[in-house]
Amino acid sequence: MKFERVCVESIAVSLPEEVWTSAHIEEQLRPLYERVRLPFGRLELMTGIRERRVWPKGTKPSEASARAGKAVLAKSALASRVELFIHAAVSRDMLEPATASFAHHAIGLPPTAQIFDLSNACLGFLNAAAVAGAMIESGQIGCALIACGENGRPLVEQTIRTLLDGNLDRNAIKPFFANLTIGSGAVAAVLCHESLLPPGTRAHRVRGGVARAATEHSTLCLGDTAAEGGLAMQTDSEQLLLAGVALAKRTWEDFSRETGWTASTADRFIGHQVGAQHRRRLFDTLGLDLKRDYSTFETLGNMGSASLPATLALAVEAGELKEGQCAALFGIGSGLNCMMMALEW
Repeated sequence: MKFERVCVESIAVSLPEEVWTSAHIEEQLRPLYERVRLPFGRLELMTGIRERRVWPKGTKPSEASARAGKAVLAKSALASRVELFIHAAVSRDMLEPATASFAHHAIGLPPTAQIFDLSNACLGFLNAAAVAGAMIESGQIGCALIACGENGRPLVEQTIRTLLDGNLDRNAIKPFFANLTIGSGAVAAVLCHESLLPPGTRAHRVRGGVARAATEHSTLCLGDTAAEGGLAMQTDSEQLLLAGVALAKRTWEDFSRETGWTASTADRFIGHQVGAQHRRRLFDTLGLDLKRDYSTFETLGNMGSASLPATLALAVEAGELKEGQCAALFGIGSGLNCMMMALEW
């Protein structure tokens, strides 16, 4: 896919105030750790994640998306021009209606805006940007708002209960370990046609990208609802890492051919945030400079579809992605699916 006139007009992140450290989670799991003789500090050592955020108990994904949506519209000059709203998170309020319905109402978006959910594991935001970008480029709409509100608290709490209630050995706990890296947060972005940008505004251009699937690996990470409104997920982390990086390598080759970008083109790499081991393996396999990466997993954990765009927003806020620089966005999600996008900031 290639775009000539699609721009990111504004982007904003909204984070919960409550912080759970990896040490705090391990303390809750003390009976398990002592029974199977796991060393404390293992969670942070293996993942590089010191802490993650959690929304207050009972927070709905639509409420998180609305917080980010309101934050981005407070920065945007196009609040009244939104013609498309996409809730692009893994988390949803319920099966029906679309979570976008609740968030649309809470944000106060125009009734003329088309709305829907777009969910594809941790790849949702990039998929939504591709859909919105195509509609903008083709002239169907001029402006879109994409929001991701992820609430990982129910999954982490359910995982802790499962690990404490079950008589599990070291091998049996492995599929649940990745759940403990999950964090919560929300992010929203306004995409628009270049003609809608206010005079003098910098055009942050989405230049295009590629997507590739490896659905033979669709069973490596499975999540679903659990009892009492909880969530359950089991992951073969080792195989998911190997298959995900292999898919990313093939996608990077496609991306380079499609965009003409090489390893030296991007000033910053912004990827889905999983952990330290995944990042090292990815950059080594693709032959990319790790110093150009901007990461947030250390303090935010894996926030699902919100991870990549939130990291982009925080990189801009921190001055780590400056005007005129190029950023390569790398999204990898369970399924397996991969999408990479070229962004000229």
